[in-house]
Amino acid sequence: MTRTLSLIATCLFASAAAAQEREVLTVYSPDYFASEWGPGPKIEEMFEARCTCDLQFKPGDLLPRLLLEGARTEADVAIGLTTDETKKARESGLFAPHGVDLAPLTLPVDWSDDIFLPFNYGHTAFVYDATRIETPPESFNALLEAPGDLKLVIQDPRTSISGLALVLWVDAVYGDEAEAAWAKLAPKILTVTKGWSESYGLFTDGEADMVLSYTTSPAYHIIAEDDRTKKAAIFPEGHYFMVELAAKLADTDQPELAQAFMDFILTPDFQSMIATGNWSFPAALPQEDWPEGFQALDLPETVLFYDEDTAADRAPEAIEAWRRALSQ
Repeated sequence: MTRTLSLIATCLFASAAAAQEREVLTVYSPDYFASEWGPGPKIEEMFEARCTCDLQFKPGDLLPRLLLEGARTEADVAIGLTTDETKKARESGLFAPHGVDLAPLTLPVDWSDDIFLPFNYGHTAFVYDATRIETPPESFNALLEAPGDLKLVIQDPRTSISGLALVLWVDAVYGDEAEAAWAKLAPKILTVTKGWSESYGLFTDGEADMVLSYTTSPAYHIIAEDDRTKKAAIFPEGHYFMVELAAKLADTDQPELAQAFMDFILTPDFQSMIATGNWSFPAALPQEDWPEGFQALDLPETVLFYDEDTAADRAPEAIEAWRRALSQ
């Protein structure tokens, strides 16, 4: 018995020592990404099988944390940035070229950035429940003119990437008339939440008729719940296009592991799990290879896209127009 316990202890010690010897790759991400329902756990499992390393996600406010930490950051890779914030990220000097061949990309826009690597994309949209709304707004203008008892939940553009995308969407559609558009929409806004999860939870709990989300959100309900009552309202004015990105830190102390992770992103293994892992469109997977639930989605004919310079230039006024209209 004593010998058996000693053998077990020796094995446990050896396993712990082996684990400690594994190199650690630290990846900063948004909270949703590393959560149990996000793509992080599956990515961790797949990458660790390739690298025999220890991939550790550190979730939280992504870019603000990186800018605060600067060169002292523990991050080797950041994943979950968007084109609406890359100008500030690029100007920080914290990131290095990704070194990845972009030929596999299947984005609906041209992409040649050598710092920020796309891994998925989507379009901002208002998602509704067909059991609550039989006739959804057929345009953005129709949404603005909808009856006052229509209840929306949206996200704060100062704390949420989807909220920022919304104010830029309104800016792209209405330009100088954006504040007036917000004034029409304001009475229909039930609440503004800090992040997407809170908003979507209110919607699925039946507290709101529509929620600011993405054209891909109904795919979750189709695939995971066999529920086809959640739909995205598609507007002829166009929908704002968002790309999510990964970047390698210039001062990483694990350059080879960081590069291996970047190389992994556009591989079929990574891309094939993005649709149902992050409920968004894979950045490097042909449409015919999307899961069946994604094939059934209604998609916009018109894509509205601000490059990083335009997004950075328009964001302050777009947020201010939103704030002024909602504070009245």
